[in-house]
Amino acid sequence: MRRRQVNIRSERACGYQYSILPFAFVSKAQSPLGLKRAMSRFLNVLRSWLVMVSIIAMGNTLQSFRDHTFLYEKLYTGKPDLVNGLQARTFGIWTLLSSMIRCLCAIDIHNKTLYLITLCTFFLALGHFLTELFVFGTAAPTISVLAPLVVASSSILGMLVGLQYLEAEPGSRQKKRN
Repeated sequence: MRRRQVNIRSERACGYQYSILPFAFVSKAQSPLGLKRAMSRFLNVLRSWLVMVSIIAMGNTLQSFRDHTFLYEKLYTGKPDLVNGLQARTFGIWTLLSSMIRCLCAIDIHNKTLYLITLCTFFLALGHFLTELFVFGTAAPTISVLAPLVVASSSILGMLVGLQYLEAEPGSRQKKRN
């Protein structure tokens, strides 16, 4: 019994905690305090990512309103004759709306409803570019089309991981309604 207590003390000093099972050890990073720090750190990185993606989307919005040739020269190179000013402005409004939602989520990342809506914007963007690329043939596999696919895919992955952290939090920061 003494030997076991000495082993437990030395393991804790080395950065491990003793588990209920005799040979199962958990690092300090996985302890409740370490997990909370890791969650907070990850959500802060996710916030920064959402702000960056939001700012880039605002730039794309300005380009769509300024000159619609941007769309058929960079994105919809498969069938450029289908791109016109109306379609460019519609694309710009969609991009602006997505940008605003993502920025608001970065500000209030613990709002689960807003978080899920933001996640949906990335799914919609991924679906849009995939269908334009593979179904309708209006986009060619260029860097201008692959970049949004990579951003949407990695954002979905990051937000799904963040959703696990969000659900693991003990208490929600949202106000309770009476």
